[in-house]
Amino acid sequence: MSKEGEKVKKIIPSKLETGLQQFLYKTLGKRIPEKMTPNQITGIGALGGLAGIICAFLSAISPFFLIGTICGLCCHLICDDLDGFVARSRNMTSKAGGYFDLLTDILHITYLIIALAFAGYVSFEVAVFLVPVYALIIFTAMNYILYLKEFLFPRLGPIETHLFFVVICIAGMIFGRESVYVLGSWEVKVADIILIIGGIPMYFEMIRLQIQLYKRLHILDEEEKE
Repeated sequence: MSKEGEKVKKIIPSKLETGLQQFLYKTLGKRIPEKMTPNQITGIGALGGLAGIICAFLSAISPFFLIGTICGLCCHLICDDLDGFVARSRNMTSKAGGYFDLLTDILHITYLIIALAFAGYVSFEVAVFLVPVYALIIFTAMNYILYLKEFLFPRLGPIETHLFFVVICIAGMIFGRESVYVLGSWEVKVADIILIIGGIPMYFEMIRLQIQLYKRLHILDEEEKE
């Protein structure tokens, strides 16, 4: 049976993400001007994320630029929750808006990791390991929306991801870019250890969602044949 025209069901396994969203909806959500569109809120979040990425690059000069990166992460996270709220509450949802939202998420996290690597707080070996995982999670989410009409958040959702990078920024300001261990030619830094600890469950979640998606799509294929 075709799912064209069906309303997308939002599924959020993370209680932390659910709690944050409800808090933002009841506070900032009610104060958003009527003329402001969801895409404008997404754009503000993207600009905040971009400012945070620039600060991450500039942290090569001084680690205190990472304060700007933390502010950018907060701005992006808040807008990432509020744009969907405005779209749903004002009946302004659109496929283009959903695509724009997910695209900015991919670009923000991807280039933030790259910026931290260029600034020297993260090793390039670890950056290469982690860069693909968030993009693949968003790609999988897009396919859930497209084929199953479900906006399925991973168990490690946006708030966990953003808090994860806030911890990395704080660690960068405290410990700097000095290595804590040398493994062959690889100088392991504090941020590397944090990224690996957080990256492994993110990879697991990404693979789990993809396997689950494949199985459900296979079932749909069999049902359509019948």
